[in-house]
Amino acid sequence: MSDMEKRDEHVFRLTRRKALKGLALGIGTMVLPAKDASASVWESFFQKNFRELGKSERRVILERLEKEYSARYKKPVRVKDTGPIEGVLYGYGLDLSRCIGCRRCVYGCVTENNQSRDPQIHWIKVLRLAKERGVDLEHSEQYYNPATVPEEGHFYMPVQCHQCENPPCTKVCPVQATWKEIDGIVVVDYNWCIGCRYCMAACPYGARHFNWKKPGLPAGEMNPETHYLGNRPRPVGVVEKCTFCMQRTREPDGMYPACLEVCPVGARKFGNLLDPTSEIRNVIENKRVFILKEDLNTQPKFYYFYSV
Repeated sequence: MSDMEKRDEHVFRLTRRKALKGLALGIGTMVLPAKDASASVWESFFQKNFRELGKSERRVILERLEKEYSARYKKPVRVKDTGPIEGVLYGYGLDLSRCIGCRRCVYGCVTENNQSRDPQIHWIKVLRLAKERGVDLEHSEQYYNPATVPEEGHFYMPVQCHQCENPPCTKVCPVQATWKEIDGIVVVDYNWCIGCRYCMAACPYGARHFNWKKPGLPAGEMNPETHYLGNRPRPVGVVEKCTFCMQRTREPDGMYPACLEVCPVGARKFGNLLDPTSEIRNVIENKRVFILKEDLNTQPKFYYFYSV
């Protein structure tokens, strides 16, 4: 059994929450890794928050993870920590008049971001709504299954992390395992998350997902190009979410998120909100745009619009 698998198996006994609780009580009952646990498990357990790590410390951790993932999935796995690009603030647009509800974005995201196949975890959900009701989320349906789409009398609204400028999810984390980066992407340090799920309760978009069981990710389907704060394999007992495919979008060649690339009707737009020539700026300035649950003042950077 690999070191990461051992960590998965014992994660609920090793949670930082229990450790902190034990420390707070001072009763010496803190549950620690087994005495025969490897040095790697202990290093992971006592690892500092990602934002506190120096460059050399990060390199050691990335190399350790690459070694463990490569052994587990039997292929060379790369774990990057590419930082935000200066002068970039990401925004996403979704054309409700074009979306046909095919869910290719859902499964393109799963493939790119190493989400669990069993049990299934989807960072994107597509809602079916009745045209006569408009954007009425209380009467939306996530688990529709017609023979063909789009259906007469309906339209579709994909929902994922809105990368809020004022994210309520980060404020409730008791250990600061989640935060907003300067390019607007809200991230999670999986090694620091204690699995309390306060962030899930705080998110008004249902965009965060918890690994109740060890994620089922077949070796043959594992995407080996990963980011520490993004699509690297997650252990059981932590929360995960969309990161605008930061392993792609933060690269110098500026790739699009996977969900955008697989959309067959061009309903998705992505770009730099600070660039007046970007496609997303053109959408915001020239289309009929709205944000979801505006009254909550979360200030999403995910914009819905109608092009026709």
